[in-house]
Amino acid sequence: MPGRRRRVLRLALNAGIGLAVLPSAAAAAGSLPGQTFTVAWGGDVTPGSDYGRPPSQGRAMLAGVADVLAGVDVAAVNLEGTLGLGGAPKCAAHASPVCFAFQAPAANAAALGEAGIDIVNLANNHANDYGPTGQFLTSRSLRRNGIAFTGRPGQIAYVPLPRARVAFLGFAPYPWASALRDLDAVRRLVRRASRDANVVVVFMHAGAEGADKVHTPDHDEEAFGERRGNARAFAHAAVRAGADLVLGSGPHVLRGMEVYRERLIAYSLGNLAGFHNFSLGGRSALSAVLRVRVGPLGAFAAGTLRSLRLVGPGLPVPDPAAAAGRLISTLSAQDFGRRGIRVAADGRLVAGALPPPR
Repeated sequence: MPGRRRRVLRLALNAGIGLAVLPSAAAAAGSLPGQTFTVAWGGDVTPGSDYGRPPSQGRAMLAGVADVLAGVDVAAVNLEGTLGLGGAPKCAAHASPVCFAFQAPAANAAALGEAGIDIVNLANNHANDYGPTGQFLTSRSLRRNGIAFTGRPGQIAYVPLPRARVAFLGFAPYPWASALRDLDAVRRLVRRASRDANVVVVFMHAGAEGADKVHTPDHDEEAFGERRGNARAFAHAAVRAGADLVLGSGPHVLRGMEVYRERLIAYSLGNLAGFHNFSLGGRSALSAVLRVRVGPLGAFAAGTLRSLRLVGPGLPVPDPAAAAGRLISTLSAQDFGRRGIRVAADGRLVAGALPPPR
């Protein structure tokens, strides 16, 4: 990845950003006069597990998307699983065919940074697969490779950039993450972040799982006996509290996008990369990387979508047929009407999935 981005994030990690607000934070807050912030978001990544260990410490897993992850201020993904061998696997206590625990060697963290990823979301159902020890080892592996992270309870990761100070927060319906289903707590944490940053980016891990779960309902969802929250209610509450961009994961399939109060919400980009970890049938094989430009006052300014397809053990390659873009356009129109996003043939995001009234 570009050396400037890596140096900035390493300084942030060494300064303890993500654990506390720096004294100079208030001076950095406010609008970005004449400036913008760009981010890439790529969905779920599992850099290895007992179900499949990629060769060369996973360096080839994200090779097909390294170009689209480059050239932005910050590139992010949802990290499914833990890094570093240790801890008690959760499935040892659950004799269930739907229990999966993901853990990759600590050395595989380097491949994330080499692919251009700057920050990962740890607010998800696999972050605690190996208990507190797994969480500690994951944090240590990421820090050693200069990769920021967010999603622990109450955590705000502040990333200082030359043109902005950006706050990243991660929410999920689990006790080891900032609480997604407690909307009052969500509002408080987002407001706190918005006081100390120019731009607030919120990650959410919500929704039911499965190839048929492509729509975004306006009610609570469940999966495997877990209450996964109401993704729409959460995202709208976060935006009203000060979030400028909401990026979702959880369903393992693509979902629609909408512009709400001039802020972009992407409900799910499905799986980005695994190694014999994810189902690859039908819609589950469709993936994408989203690139977004946030305007000077935090509003959605522009964006593009790279349509992908997962092949082989679950690695992303460009999809000339752009099936992901076409599906997202359809879902956005069906679920969000005039607030929906349309993905043009060249990948550009067009606000307003339906034509204006005559």
